[in-house]
Amino acid sequence: MPLISLTTNVKFASDEATKAFVTDLSKFSAKTIGKDEKLFSVDLSHNPYLAFAGTFEPAFMLSITVLDNVNPTNSQSWSKAFSDYFEEKLGTPSDRGYIAFLDPGEDFIGMMGSTVGALRAAASK
Repeated sequence: MPLISLTTNVKFASDEATKAFVTDLSKFSAKTIGKDEKLFSVDLSHNPYLAFAGTFEPAFMLSITVLDNVNPTNSQSWSKAFSDYFEEKLGTPSDRGYIAFLDPGEDFIGMMGSTVGALRAAASK
């Protein structure tokens, strides 16, 4: 159920280029976080008004919501990997964005008209 939500002021050349980037980001995220890509939801928002440090130079905001693996070691490793990835793919230096790592707990992620916690509990019976 990892949720990857990226906002950037970097504009892609075309819809095809945008879709290619999102597809690549999905694969990269799955590899980096270590979960099957079929579980991922990736959201990309272009915001030309995203200012970082008072300028509109290329920047990003990334939110990673994932159950069970958010910890200081993974956060450090993922921060490096995603920062390097965005520098290569978007041209955003690592000092032009923030990354939030969230694990809301299985009882606070809804799916299939229930919660992950309730679904896991029902599956274990």
